[in-house]
Amino acid sequence: MKRCLFAALLALAAAPALAQDAYPSRAITMIVPFPPGGVADITGRPTAAAMEKILKQPVVIANRPGAGGAVGNAAVANAKPDGYTILMALSSITVIPAADALFDRKPAYSLDQFMPIALISADPTILVVHPSLPVKSLKELVALARSKPGQMSYSSSGIYGALHMPMEMFLHAAKLKMRHVPTNGGGPAITALLGGHVEMTAGGPAAISGHVKTGKMRTIVSWGAKRHEAYPDVPTFKELGYDIEYYIWAGMFAPRGTPEPVMKVLRDAARKTAEDPDFKKTMANVNSPIRYMDAPEFGKYWEADGKRLAALVRVVGKVEDKK
Repeated sequence: MKRCLFAALLALAAAPALAQDAYPSRAITMIVPFPPGGVADITGRPTAAAMEKILKQPVVIANRPGAGGAVGNAAVANAKPDGYTILMALSSITVIPAADALFDRKPAYSLDQFMPIALISADPTILVVHPSLPVKSLKELVALARSKPGQMSYSSSGIYGALHMPMEMFLHAAKLKMRHVPTNGGGPAITALLGGHVEMTAGGPAAISGHVKTGKMRTIVSWGAKRHEAYPDVPTFKELGYDIEYYIWAGMFAPRGTPEPVMKVLRDAARKTAEDPDFKKTMANVNSPIRYMDAPEFGKYWEADGKRLAALVRVVGKVEDKK
């Protein structure tokens, strides 16, 4: 009897270790906090497909848009930290808590609820205009905007979102006034431009690629420190005398408290994904080269970028959603 009891206790003690070693033993959900068509979705889907091959389990994309990404981000922040719910976030993940603090409201989440897995891409946003707009350079655009203050409009992925912040940088630097039309993601922001509902937007290179090729939108200027390799004819703001720079990055996160062995599996899968030839080809096809960073390096990058973006939120000040 004692031997049976001892064997049962040993089995119970080993069970957690065995379960942990078996990770992943079922499907993983990758939450994308925006609708299809934006940078997070365009990056998330091929990332999930590549990780499936490595992990031998489905990695399912779940679009959870709302509040500029806050809804999906909060869902992961509060998810069970077992490695089966992860996040493909944009740089706006760091802006939302800063905006909540500005309005003195209860935060949707805090940054310490996340653990970085890996950075996948980091591209400068590019200012694009509707082809009907009679401008082909930043100089012409600024002149037109100054001739009709507050009348021209631009779309974004949401207030304080990854496409709103670079436009605010530009408007502050050029001392311009425009009408802001926030949407619930990068995809809808592009749709608004394609439909002629606004005259311009800031887009990620991957999200605008196909539309630029077909002439449905025109590139004007880039927020990069140097010209983007996929858009060599597009000048940077810095070249044109505006000291502004902005990158829309996509990175993976897990909820705080995810066990280290599970994090190692996810980090290894992210590294192998970044090295996968098919994944590289897919990302190159949408003009978004891979900018992989493992968790320690990504964590430092995220912290530095977060401080810069929080300062920008304070400069922009309170912006209300008037919809």
